[in-house]
Amino acid sequence: MGTAIQTTRKDHRIAALAALAITIHIAEAALPSPIPGMKPGFANLITIIALMQFGWSTAAWVSMLRVLGGSLLIGTFLSPTFLMSLTGAIASISVLWLAIRLTRTGLGHFGPIGYSVLAAMAHTAGQFSVAYWLFIPHPGMLRLLPILLSLALLFGLINGIISCMIIKQLGVQTDQGT
Repeated sequence: MGTAIQTTRKDHRIAALAALAITIHIAEAALPSPIPGMKPGFANLITIIALMQFGWSTAAWVSMLRVLGGSLLIGTFLSPTFLMSLTGAIASISVLWLAIRLTRTGLGHFGPIGYSVLAAMAHTAGQFSVAYWLFIPHPGMLRLLPILLSLALLFGLINGIISCMIIKQLGVQTDQGT
């Protein structure tokens, strides 16, 4: 006889949010892209909402599970695409962790839009770093960086605004803690 794994309400919340993020991730993967790998990042809406509602650790779980689950379902697990996605997610979650710490010390204040922009920029920088250093170490790649960061800023703003609207519609209190 096996031992039943005890789950908590937080486990169920993370699973539900991750499932939603994975669904959006898969739908977004089907969208055509004018620049290879550049997507609007709508799945990151769920990460920002999780961050604002439930704190950093929930957002980190949702982000990492989205990358893992999405790559398994799309068929990119352990591929260069997976590595770039994972690096981008780690970079964005790391920047969100730092931004929350700065907010707690009074050195800054970020809302959903600020967090979304920071996460989008970090995600893009992380992905670009992997692409440049591991896959295409060509100086011409550096010409793409300003374009990619500009698009990250735009999509970060859009996703932040959408996050604000969703959070307002949900009518929930936000918890930017760990």
